[in-house]
Amino acid sequence: MKITFKNNRLQKTLTDDKELIKTYNVLAKKIKERRVDLELVDNLDVISKMPAWRLHPYGGGRKGEWSIDIFKNWRIIFEIDQEPIPILEDGGVNLSEVKAIKIVSIEDPH
Repeated sequence: MKITFKNNRLQKTLTDDKELIKTYNVLAKKIKERRVDLELVDNLDVISKMPAWRLHPYGGGRKGEWSIDIFKNWRIIFEIDQEPIPILEDGGVNLSEVKAIKIVSIEDPH
């Protein structure tokens, strides 16, 4: 899957091992694993079949954002980075057609 980042700073933090460890310490290894795995899959449907990742969309003020679990309450928050977003007849997102995301943040949203 194609992955972009909200800004250059986030890209550097998530793609440079030293920056990743400096910023996220004990979470760094798991964050890197998730990012690399995201790059290796073809689409979001693959991720949706991995229960430990808990792929889910947000609503309310965060509508349009999605997340996957890293560890405990920590999540990779991202947006679908395609125009148009592939929509199913029932109004849901066609995850098998989502092949590009933009990572917005790494956070504990709780």
